[in-house]
Amino acid sequence: MWKSRGWDLTALLNAAHPRAPLAERNLWLVRLVEWLRHAPLKDDRPTAPVTVPAGAPLSVQVEGPVVPIPTPLPVRRLKYLLNLLERHPEHAASFAGVIAGVWAEVDAISLFAEVGFAPRMALWGEFLGRIRRRVLPQSADTRDLAELFELLFPHEEDAEWINAVDDELLKRLSLLFAGAPEGDWREEMRAAVTVLVSSVRAAGLSGALRARMDPTRLASRPFRNLATAWEQVEQALVEDDRAALPAALQYLRALLDECRAAVRSVPDHLEEHGVSVDLMFGVEQMQARLRRVEDLLAVLLAPHPERELLRLVASLVSVVHDRRSIRTLFARHYSLLARKVAERSAETGEHYITRNRDEYRDMLRRAGGGGLVIAGTTFAKFAIMALGLSAFWGGFWAGVNYALSFVIILLLHWTVATKQPAMTAPALAEKLRHIDNDSGLQAFVDEVVHLFRSQTAGIIGNLALAAPMVLAVQLLAWLSFGKPLVGVEDAEHVLHSLTVLGPSLFFAAFTGVLLFASSLIAGWVENWFVFHRLDSAIAWNPRIVATLGENRAKRWSRWWRENISGLTANISLGLMLGLVPALLGFFGLPLEVRHVTLSSGQLAAAAGALGVDVLKHWPFWLCVISILGTGLLNVGVSFYLAFKVALRSRGIKLADRKRVSAAIWARVRSQPLSFLVPPKS
Repeated sequence: MWKSRGWDLTALLNAAHPRAPLAERNLWLVRLVEWLRHAPLKDDRPTAPVTVPAGAPLSVQVEGPVVPIPTPLPVRRLKYLLNLLERHPEHAASFAGVIAGVWAEVDAISLFAEVGFAPRMALWGEFLGRIRRRVLPQSADTRDLAELFELLFPHEEDAEWINAVDDELLKRLSLLFAGAPEGDWREEMRAAVTVLVSSVRAAGLSGALRARMDPTRLASRPFRNLATAWEQVEQALVEDDRAALPAALQYLRALLDECRAAVRSVPDHLEEHGVSVDLMFGVEQMQARLRRVEDLLAVLLAPHPERELLRLVASLVSVVHDRRSIRTLFARHYSLLARKVAERSAETGEHYITRNRDEYRDMLRRAGGGGLVIAGTTFAKFAIMALGLSAFWGGFWAGVNYALSFVIILLLHWTVATKQPAMTAPALAEKLRHIDNDSGLQAFVDEVVHLFRSQTAGIIGNLALAAPMVLAVQLLAWLSFGKPLVGVEDAEHVLHSLTVLGPSLFFAAFTGVLLFASSLIAGWVENWFVFHRLDSAIAWNPRIVATLGENRAKRWSRWWRENISGLTANISLGLMLGLVPALLGFFGLPLEVRHVTLSSGQLAAAAGALGVDVLKHWPFWLCVISILGTGLLNVGVSFYLAFKVALRSRGIKLADRKRVSAAIWARVRSQPLSFLVPPKS
């Protein structure tokens, strides 16, 4: 009949057969809308222009300076089509017959009640559905008007030209729907409201959401009474009972407002007691359904519903486009989880920031203790390598070694310097909220100074004891056994692998990513722990209380609540440092890890095996330079990533970067030693 891109209106009109199979009529409608969107006209000059301010949407009229905007091309083509149909009644009759026949055979309830909503309130189910819609082609052979609607309006720009249809053109459009009885669409729309009300009622009464709503919002039982209230409104509409309609409608809208207020209270509960992206997805779905009910009521109650119908169609086009976007889905629903993870990291990060000399000395002491443990970790690493295990098992036991060491450091209240940046970055990001004045800006610079100084103290404390302790053990082994614990062959391998001339700095940056990832895992697990109230379960579960006793169960509950984040961060980091290189090697990616404290211990072990003469050779000093770069990249990469996540999760935009940079450099020039040593006061 016509080619896909032929845009022949004559062929389109001749192909309008009201008695054709439904699939052909559906495809005809799709081609017609494509013609409106793309086909050229013989007279393509704009009709009377619409004047709106620069940057304003076409449907908004405001006062002030205006610029002329031509009528959108699809609207001009629609006018051209109507002019042609008015001159040729036989084509108009066929045209209206096709539309009336399609409307009679398709299920319109799905369009009003289901477009834009997930069949189940689960985020990952919706994700898979969006993947399917993006990958698999759609068919015009359908009785589902929602599916046909997606084929008719696949572009976001369609909403703009639909909204641009003026009142005169809207009245003329009745020619196209001459064969469709008005009562049919009203009946379908009332049925759609029934479906929406039932969905909202079921979701509002579900335990997962109901338990997290404000109890005062549920006192009037809005979700339970919603269906009954709508039945009263529907009955008044069907019977055209103008006396009963106002009271019934007022009661329904009051219940809708109470439902909205109850749903809005759920995020407040999640902020305090842990976030669930599935629950947030369910909350958004309920809010969208409540808005759709209001939109449908506006159409049903309007004395002249044409304009309201047009607005509804344009909004459905926007919804269809939004529901295709996978990025929008995750950006919207993971923002709250990202902020909560960042906030929990910020709470932990406050413990890593020193602000006076006492705290600075305490940081040096705790970092020194961490260095002692890392010294033992270094020798355990060489022992595991000596066993000659396969890549996976070698990586696994190396990861266990790291994780065990980090957990010991945590339990002894010591510290590993490279763990600090990912935790302190969210705490620093919070200070950016208050840099709009000079006092807030100076407070932010103070926090930068405190953080840099704390990080420096952590690294100095780690290295000051890790390397000397490894050397001391090597010397003791020389004196006791006549040879070091780490031999010459391993020492030469260390010099070869740690040199700055190789990929060590790249591996150090990769290790910074793992350090950041461990903080995210820790924040997520802590959120999961709090959301499922496991601390309360430990304190009050009858079986646990009977086993541990009431007092001990409460102590365990507090201990796990305080330490779950730290344990998760250290265990996950240790296992990733060992296993990730082994797993990536399986896929042919030769990535390794370079942790500044562990690398320093390995270099000290190599120096202990090769003797004092190693200091005279460049390979050793190239490794020293590499370790300095490793420390900077470990810290810098993990801090940068954590800082970016903290900014985005809070919606903070660092617009005045020059002002912040200037304030920091001014502090460097005026008080350079403050970045390394805390002031006396």
